[in-house]
Amino acid sequence: MSETLQTTDADASDADLLAQTAIAVREAGSALRERFGEVVRYESREELMRALAVNDDLALDILRPRLTRLRPQAGWVEDELDGGALPAGEWWVVDPAEGNVNHLHALPEWAVTATLVRENQPVLTVVHLPLTGETYTALTGAGAHLDGRPLHVSRTADLGLSIVATSQARPDEDETVVRQVGSSITAMLFDALVVRVAVPATLHLLNVAAGRIDAFWQFAGARADLLPGALLVTEAGGRISDAEGRPWTPRSQSFLAAAPDVHAQAVSTLSR
Repeated sequence: MSETLQTTDADASDADLLAQTAIAVREAGSALRERFGEVVRYESREELMRALAVNDDLALDILRPRLTRLRPQAGWVEDELDGGALPAGEWWVVDPAEGNVNHLHALPEWAVTATLVRENQPVLTVVHLPLTGETYTALTGAGAHLDGRPLHVSRTADLGLSIVATSQARPDEDETVVRQVGSSITAMLFDALVVRVAVPATLHLLNVAAGRIDAFWQFAGARADLLPGALLVTEAGGRISDAEGRPWTPRSQSFLAAAPDVHAQAVSTLSR
């Protein structure tokens, strides 16, 4: 039986909004799954951008009207690569095809995400993995869940026994960020057990929230690839900061999410 998206007024509870948002995100994921399987060929950056836009537009045509109906007063972030603080009020921060380039290359690491941000704080998020059917959700103060099952970060206390991960925030980063990324990977290769490097960020953060890996860091970054995971990790009991241990905000130049007992060790490694 198909799910039905119910009209929700501005006074609906955040728990109701989360449930309805999950329906919309799963619908968008189903549409993208139908397009998945063949490697999409392109010969130029322009052809690549057009192919990426086809996926984005397909998912947005489903997400935007449904989420707008759920929260008509909320603003809409147009570019998933945007960073920095948002204006006051409520905003939908959506990545219609997180890991879109993976989708085009027939790689399985991609998702659909939607996060409601209120006064620059994420209050609810849904991350759906269409190929596995898994849906990760988090609601401020109510925990993080995978298909209704509570998530908890790992209890690892030794960075030397930890699996850690990082990601490239966007193509064409400036030289300073590229060098930061490279030196941080080198430092973690010395201090951690295993270092994973791949896109997109959100999928690493799901693994931190689920206790599968112990820390994730990234330099630079966009709201759409960090806010969903930030809420999931926090609600699963993890710690969020910048790479130097200061409180993280969308204005921050770096990001770190870790299990509580390895957070300080990760900060020490990344601050060298």
